Amino acid sequence: MGGFGFVGQELVPYVGPQPPTGIHRYVFALFRQERALMDRSVAVAPPEMRGNFCTRHFAARNGLGLPVAAVYFNSRKEPAVKKRC
Repeated sequence: MGGFGFVGQELVPYVGPQPPTGIHRYVFALFRQERALMDRSVAVAPPEMRGNFCTRHFAARNGLGLPVAAVYFNSRKEPAVKKRC
């Protein structure tokens, strides 16, 4: 309690948005963690294995309660432009 947010154990390094062409939705949720994470299987799974991830179920399994903060954004990667001579 009252600690610093940067103190902890990194399970998965941050990877910035790298979507294929099209619009993609990103949601970051911040939870207060009172005890050690119990469900590490999903937290360290590669991105292609995280389809249909349910934040609500993950939080319940790990005793996280409600998020204390969240941010949402859309990202769109433009198709490559062919270089004209």
